Amino acid sequence: MLSFEQALEKLLSAAQAVEEIRSLPLTAAAGRVLAVPQQSTVASPPLDNSAMDGYAVRLADVSAAGICLPVSQRIPAGTVGKPLQPGTAARIFTGAPVPVGADAVVMQERCEHGENGVVINHVPRANENIRRAGEDIAVGDQILEAGIKLRPQDIALAASAGLPELPVYRRLRVGVFFTGDELVQPGEPLPPGAIYNSNRYALRALLEGLGCEVRDLGTVPDNLESTRDALRRAASDNDLIITSGGVSVGEEDHVKPAVEAEGQLDMWKIAIKPGKPLAFGEVRREGGKAWFIGLPGNPVSAIVTFLIMVRPFVLRLQGVANVTPRTFNLRADFDWLRPDVRAEFLRARMNESGGVDLHPNQGAGVVTSLCWGDGLVMNRPSLAINKGDSVRFVPYSELLS
Repeated sequence: MLSFEQALEKLLSAAQAVEEIRSLPLTAAAGRVLAVPQQSTVASPPLDNSAMDGYAVRLADVSAAGICLPVSQRIPAGTVGKPLQPGTAARIFTGAPVPVGADAVVMQERCEHGENGVVINHVPRANENIRRAGEDIAVGDQILEAGIKLRPQDIALAASAGLPELPVYRRLRVGVFFTGDELVQPGEPLPPGAIYNSNRYALRALLEGLGCEVRDLGTVPDNLESTRDALRRAASDNDLIITSGGVSVGEEDHVKPAVEAEGQLDMWKIAIKPGKPLAFGEVRREGGKAWFIGLPGNPVSAIVTFLIMVRPFVLRLQGVANVTPRTFNLRADFDWLRPDVRAEFLRARMNESGGVDLHPNQGAGVVTSLCWGDGLVMNRPSLAINKGDSVRFVPYSELLS
């Protein structure tokens, strides 16, 4: 049986980013994965500018508080003033270029109008309230690393550096289908022995949340030929195929022999709870292959296994460099005295006092526990937890994007 770490390492070692790169305008690049490092074409700020509304002055002219200086010019943002004449002040606004000769800006709250100009009620320091050219970004500085998923602040940085578009990896194409004659779609009557197909909607939402282009082949009849046909169709134009359930050795489980007939498959038993079974392999197509992952059929096991195992694999295929979610050491406000020999991922949520509460029912069929919680406690094999112990908590916010 593979440990969680061993299984994840095997998955990630197989993953390579898609090769196609596309340049997108900044308005369409948010959420995509940057393929090439980016350098700034300009300095930011491009000129020395004022950090405040106030008055630009020469230090030599303000040797003491209370000095009155005539106002020689007015410099709004977007205009360039004239060199500052000795013995004068320039009215200046936030973001406006500092005139040549000025070496400080006194904020307007420390000034007042006088009969012959402006009274400076403060002795400024050199460079006070001046943002120097290039202090944020110099020309040629690397501003964005390859392999990041572009956030709004990254788009803002690219725009401030004068970049109109960014090279990104194309979206990952993922085909999904589901097997089982017992599966019924929500909204349809539920006959005896049938269940609603919740995994279809959960997996679609998870993949779309990661920025994938999802191709849904629906529910496939429970026979070998239909399953093989679905695999061939999914492999023809997708990078990855994901199914849930149907990979055991039962007479009605046809996914395993179908994948073996169309490619190759490894059946992994992973020491995790919930979860354990995971099928990983590939399906051949003309000129290449599509990766295949078969998740457990149990909804809680499928979702948790996706979050901790499949998500990093998908991100790596997308070109993301850092696929490890952040975890936080928090106080356990619960006892967990009968740990499993497998690594456990316990449905939990943070409380107002800064600790972590555990859902009272950790059964693999309790979907409500996923909705109740806001993250998972990652517990090492055979480790009992006493109230007050420090536990590793990973919030859903780290696992859903």
